[in-house]
Amino acid sequence: VQSWTPLRLADYKMVFMYQRNETIRSVAMKNKIDITVFGCESDEAAVFHKLSHEFGVTISLIEEAVSENNAKFAEGCQCVSVSHKAELSEPLLLALKNAGVKYICTRSIGFNHIDIQAAEKMGMTIGTSPYSPGSVADYTIMLMLMLMRGTKSVIHKVEKQDYCLNSLRGKELRDMTVGILGAGRIGQAVMERLKGFGCTVLAYDRHHQVGADYVSFCELLQRSDIVTLHVPLADDTFHMIGQKQLEMMKKEALLVNTARGALVDTKALVDALKNKKIAGAALDVMEGEEGIFYYDCTHKALEHPFLSILQRMPNVIITPHIAYHTDRVLTDTVSNTIQNCLNFERSLGNV
Repeated sequence: VQSWTPLRLADYKMVFMYQRNETIRSVAMKNKIDITVFGCESDEAAVFHKLSHEFGVTISLIEEAVSENNAKFAEGCQCVSVSHKAELSEPLLLALKNAGVKYICTRSIGFNHIDIQAAEKMGMTIGTSPYSPGSVADYTIMLMLMLMRGTKSVIHKVEKQDYCLNSLRGKELRDMTVGILGAGRIGQAVMERLKGFGCTVLAYDRHHQVGADYVSFCELLQRSDIVTLHVPLADDTFHMIGQKQLEMMKKEALLVNTARGALVDTKALVDALKNKKIAGAALDVMEGEEGIFYYDCTHKALEHPFLSILQRMPNVIITPHIAYHTDRVLTDTVSNTIQNCLNFERSLGNV
């Protein structure tokens, strides 16, 4: 006789989700839903192949980014997946619509690379692929620690076999006040990680969540030793950190941006760093990164007005938009992309 343990509420939810997903998969197997994936890289392709069999869908993988020239490859598919690296303008959206596309799922949380208004006018639906917030949250904490300990200059010195101590001593997070701009999934994940360090955490967001000390935007800038950005890019957040905001910050303050480059006025940031208005910055994203980040620019001159200037500063860390780049995020993104497409087909009665 086997013992029986009552299921917890969480267990019931897991069983329900499993049964629901299994039902969708079995029906999809019968109807054979087709999805075209543009800008598919090799590591993504392996996961798409694996999960397409599990979900029972047919996947067409296109290595090149979606364009007006290759939009025709989506013919026969109502759902397509695109990379966040591709800019989907109105003409491109029209080309996809003419190919029969009704649903576009971007393999990213943000959708500022898509002309949403044009898509709405054409009756097209845009979806995003949420993924584990831990990837960006972990990376954000790492950048904070690297800035606080002057890691960039230490590494450069060691590479030259200079093992002397830095002239400036590092700081400890428990002695810092960290201001989080944007308390969504990623902002909340950053807060959870900061609890273990024992630092003071402030937050600014239009929608207050549980477990944070919410203050006004100006108060956050004035009180924080570290300001980290976790808001989406929109008309009202464009250059939300500019000259005025940088002047509000402490001279010892550090700025971290793992969200979107255009949240920060780069020229104002360069001026603030040169004039020692703030103490340093770590940027995983940058205004005007398109055509530079994700490319090997070893043998060509960079056509960016501020990137080289920032890279030469010892108190600035630049990384090429890779905070999200983990195994878990890859699996989450592909799985949610397929699931979103199945849900859309289901809403049309096709699944």
